Amino acid sequence: MDFATFLIQCLNALQYGLLLFLVASGLTLIFGIMGVINLAHGSFYMIGAYMAYALAPAVAATFGGGFFATLAVGLVLAVVLGYVLEWAFFSYLYQRDHLQQVLMTYGLILVFEEIRSLVIGDDVHSVTAPPLLSGSVPLGGLMTYPVYRLFMSGVCLLLAFGMYLVFTRTRLGMMIRAGSTNREMVQSLGIDITFLYRVVFAAGVALAVLAGMVAAPVSSVYPGMGNLVLIICFVVVVIGGIGSVRGALVAALLIGVVDTFGKVVVPQFAGVLVYLLMAAILLAKPDGLFKAG
Repeated sequence: MDFATFLIQCLNALQYGLLLFLVASGLTLIFGIMGVINLAHGSFYMIGAYMAYALAPAVAATFGGGFFATLAVGLVLAVVLGYVLEWAFFSYLYQRDHLQQVLMTYGLILVFEEIRSLVIGDDVHSVTAPPLLSGSVPLGGLMTYPVYRLFMSGVCLLLAFGMYLVFTRTRLGMMIRAGSTNREMVQSLGIDITFLYRVVFAAGVALAVLAGMVAAPVSSVYPGMGNLVLIICFVVVVIGGIGSVRGALVAALLIGVVDTFGKVVVPQFAGVLVYLLMAAILLAKPDGLFKAG
């Protein structure tokens, strides 16, 4: 493997890991802070990809915008969707056992898939990257790297930094961390924990939807695409530590490196390398790499 190929694989690993983090960070917020096992989280990623495909014509006709306007509109709709879902469904799950949580959120997967089938159909679709980001960057010789993949990595890094600032430098972050530790104590201090949880859930949904929208020009938009993402995101959450956003970032980058280079070096074993990594880490640290926070 020459240096240019190695560099491309490193960029691919970084881009894949950061995209996983964007989805898994929302899952670890909901799972770790609110205590709800949300099997429907992968469906939010699928909804985001289909938004990128289906909203583009309407946004262009209404606002005259392109891909970036579609991202903005989709993000607003995702926040509204997350807020409504928490109010209508998830707010009833906090005191229920995990089996009930699993059954209900699995039911939501079926509902979302059926709505997608009825509204858009079961065909595979593609989303075109914006012209501004459709070029490539030369990496020496004949090797190039798509600008859009660099844009994806940049968006994910920006959001990761923003989440770090929110959790460590703002009053909202302090309340979220306190609410995840002792819900009753936070309520006794006069904080509306119900509203706080709805904000957290809406943010988690918005992160997954945004990841799906950003990833749509790179991957095809197809039925059931959220199911595979959900499995690997649970692996990220378990490796990083349940409730730890920092752990989700580290775990997602580790998985990105192992998966990307595994497909190049040992393609016949690439499918199991991520799970071997999870097993090795959990043997050494059963609670994951980091504690919640």
